Amino acid sequence: MNRKTDARDRAIDTAVRLFRIQGYTATGLAQILKESGAPKGSFYFHFPRGKAQLAEEAISHYVVSRIAVLREISKSAQGDALNFIHQICRTFAAEMVASDFLYGCLMQNLANELPSINAELTEQVARGFADSTEVIAAHFRGCDFTPERASSVAAALVAALEGARTIARLERTPNIFEVLANSFERFASD
Repeated sequence: MNRKTDARDRAIDTAVRLFRIQGYTATGLAQILKESGAPKGSFYFHFPRGKAQLAEEAISHYVVSRIAVLREISKSAQGDALNFIHQICRTFAAEMVASDFLYGCLMQNLANELPSINAELTEQVARGFADSTEVIAAHFRGCDFTPERASSVAAALVAALEGARTIARLERTPNIFEVLANSFERFASD
């Protein structure tokens, strides 16, 4: 009889959390196993290629979650670019506060260290940024932005949000997200 466990999901969730806090290279497999409670044998059953395969799954999980949040915000702010920007900033700020300013962006953390380590994971992170940026651009197109303007404002917003996370972690305050939202008012109303 096959026994079903949640060891795989726990390992992925633990990897997401640890990669967001400390990055890829600082997160060891032993730490992931210990904190997830996943048995080593079970880990290699689910991730035969080890930590790199777990990272693939963690990136995928994180991107899917991030896109779902962005789509939900887009749905609630339909046709309103400024409200959309403010809701994204409030959501990111609330997440920073809830994590006691420990969580960075998994993709940003990995993008800072993976290019010299793993080209495939780097490509996956790049696709994650592109896909989430496209969700934002699609919202702006729905607000009657030209395709070019929607893409450029979305790219600028994503870059600014990633920088804001870094600043919020350093200053241990979410205030930068309000500054960011207010500074994008010009982009939303031009």
